[in-house]
Amino acid sequence: MRTVNISEAKARLSSLVDKAAKGEPFIIAKSGKPLVKVVALDAPDVSQRRPLGFMAGEIEVPDDFDRMGQDDIERMFGNGA
Repeated sequence: MRTVNISEAKARLSSLVDKAAKGEPFIIAKSGKPLVKVVALDAPDVSQRRPLGFMAGEIEVPDDFDRMGQDDIERMFGNGA
């Protein structure tokens, strides 16, 4: 994510806001210290993101998942011998 100092942000605010609105957020810093993050309003809030495991129990992985298609792969590429 791009970081701009406050004086650059003042000078280029319009173009920076246009980019942020198109999905390119940026950080405004003062004396090298980050102060604020500018993001589009329709960007998902961190609290709205789905946590890991949100589909737990809804997907079933077969026991032979790591061997699925093994015969076809060996037939196409050889058995490594």
